[in-house]
Amino acid sequence: MKAMDVALICKALGDANRLEIVQMLSEGEKCGCKILEKFEITQPTLSHHMKILVECGIVNDRKEGKWHYYSLNCETLTEYKSFIDGLTCVTAPNEKGRCCQ
Repeated sequence: MKAMDVALICKALGDANRLEIVQMLSEGEKCGCKILEKFEITQPTLSHHMKILVECGIVNDRKEGKWHYYSLNCETLTEYKSFIDGLTCVTAPNEKGRCCQ
């Protein structure tokens, strides 16, 4: 996964409402109307949040009649998790090992 893709996902998940939506979708596909019931936001605001989640690739959108159904994009989520899991924490070198003196 490219760094730009990871950055878009991080930006999308940086909003508490969108993070909660992703948590809801981890339980399975949900209709937009069910997601809206959980929040005290307007339908246009939910649509804005869902557009961001869909555009970054972490959420799938399918339309059935007039309803939109959302689910997690497991392929993108797996790639994102692999990128995050690949980050490691290396301790700084001691004073003798510093590269700039």
